[in-house]
Amino acid sequence: MTTDNFTILPDDLILVTGAAGFIGRRVVERLLERGFRNVRCLARRHPGHVADLARRRNGVRVEIVEGNLLSRADCATAAAGAAVIYHLAAARGEKSFPDAFLNSVVTTRNLLDAARSAGSLRRFVNVSSFTVYAGTPRHRSRLLDESWPVEDSPESRGDPYCYAKVKQDALVADYGRQFGLPYVIVRPGYVYGPGNEAITGRVGIGTFGIFLHLGGPNTLPLAYVDNCAEAIILAGLKSGIDGQTFNVVDDDLPSSRQFLNLYKRNVRRFRSIYLPHSISYALCGMWEWYSGWSEGQLPPTFNRRSWRAYWQRTRYSNDKLKTALGWKQRVTTSEALQLYFRSCREKAAHA
Repeated sequence: MTTDNFTILPDDLILVTGAAGFIGRRVVERLLERGFRNVRCLARRHPGHVADLARRRNGVRVEIVEGNLLSRADCATAAAGAAVIYHLAAARGEKSFPDAFLNSVVTTRNLLDAARSAGSLRRFVNVSSFTVYAGTPRHRSRLLDESWPVEDSPESRGDPYCYAKVKQDALVADYGRQFGLPYVIVRPGYVYGPGNEAITGRVGIGTFGIFLHLGGPNTLPLAYVDNCAEAIILAGLKSGIDGQTFNVVDDDLPSSRQFLNLYKRNVRRFRSIYLPHSISYALCGMWEWYSGWSEGQLPPTFNRRSWRAYWQRTRYSNDKLKTALGWKQRVTTSEALQLYFRSCREKAAHA
């Protein structure tokens, strides 16, 4: 392993939060494969698979810390001595804005304060999401790269996760400005693979026994989990990139229609109806209007802001990821889709 352009050496301590999660466990695996020998894993539950990985490698120290980032004491324990922190722990599935804020923003603030107090930090990698990007008609090129605007009114999207991630990114950047904290923000597209077999909502939604296909010809911002983990790791290792943001998507991205056809062919057949963009946009506008008219009796789950963010025709770039980090796609999109479809079939067989 060459470390000439890296921020740390193989024996320096690396902290991974959310180490038991879908992406977090791959990050730990890849760090060990790369030859890093001192990894601390913070998780709410004991990630047994990580300890199993460590037992197969001589001279590797994997410390598992069970804790909660809402606890300042747990954060201090986790951050002590850490040279690089990969912050993957996130509040997904929260249904309220206060809960999402508490479990994404407050937890991140606690971890940042602990890292500052520890005094050993060389890089804080905040793993964000494409959900922070605004759906705006101002970008006529429709090429979403790191210059694309972030949602300026995330509460209007009706999505607690979007709101929390926008605030989390802003908090990390603020610590960088105020305290000189060395950070990088990584924003993956839709991360998929074995362990996450759901069909992304960018393709469509299932309702009343019928799948409404909303994406149509739109390109899907897919990132296979192993490819995403590699990008996250490089963001913590490469020197000279502090304060920058990197989007993570794979090459050769399929359209929503191509993905849906492949899914039906490789996993299972089901009924779907395609809603043209003009119709789905109008329906979202009607939903938004009724939510306001009924004074919130119907939550604004679907609205024109969310439509622009998820179903507006957009292209995606990973050029910066390749040029600045030297990232290369480990698993081709064709191979990744087949691995994903196989996992979907196996999960359905055991359901």
